[in-house]
Amino acid sequence: MSNTSSDTTEDESLITTEVETGSANWSPALGETAVAARDLNVFYGDEQAIDDVSIEIPEKRVTALIGPSGCGKSTFLRCINRMNDMIDVCRVEGDVEFGGKNVYDADVDPVALRRKIGMVFQKPNPFPKSIRDNVAYGLKIQGYDGDVDARVEESLKGAALWDEVKDQLDSSGLDLSGGQQQRLCIARAIAPDPEVILMDEPTSALDPVAASKIEDLIDDLAEEYTVIIVTHNMQQAARISDRTAVFLTGGQLVEYDDTAKIFEDPEEQRVEDYITGKFG
Repeated sequence: MSNTSSDTTEDESLITTEVETGSANWSPALGETAVAARDLNVFYGDEQAIDDVSIEIPEKRVTALIGPSGCGKSTFLRCINRMNDMIDVCRVEGDVEFGGKNVYDADVDPVALRRKIGMVFQKPNPFPKSIRDNVAYGLKIQGYDGDVDARVEESLKGAALWDEVKDQLDSSGLDLSGGQQQRLCIARAIAPDPEVILMDEPTSALDPVAASKIEDLIDDLAEEYTVIIVTHNMQQAARISDRTAVFLTGGQLVEYDDTAKIFEDPEEQRVEDYITGKFG
């Protein structure tokens, strides 16, 4: 995400509280496409959750997915690393491309895919293990033959947690505060060296101070990783993302553009109505 930011006020933006957006200088030329969906449809039994979505998400940028509850944004997020495979009634049609490959091809190993596309969930979910073992979990699963302790330290530093826990690595991850637990989960996600990090409302269970630390961390992470975040907080999307995708009822992707454009001058009336609180 660009370090350049600009303030938008109530008069200038459709958001009614002051926000910052770092998308003013965003350009597709700054990077290649990291993830692309092509004619994506998702069903839970007979119910359609995603309706013919096509989108290209740029690498090493923060892309926010916003929309009212039940609009399909979390379902879309889980399609990217095939977490929906774990839901028996879920059926996916269309393509999700990563590295030029459809992740739903028969020869794609979902476990290997998730090493390249990590995920951080809404509620912090550290394992009942030490801080060190939490971060090293994915490394051990993949048979990492490098210096595990060095990688644990690097990952905790990448998650802005090292200075707070470096003297208690053998303590349980469950003993940390909620915000620290979420950063521990981020460290665990980045330890296997993924290319993409998916975040499903990662700050909604946190207090404002802890949430602010996660937002700052997301900005730093985008220097090395592609970050795709689902959020119900439109001000948060405006603060931290370069691109914003708006999903509305029926699992439709209604508009996708630079974050500043979405919040200040959207093309679709339905998007303006949602952002200004007329529904949702």
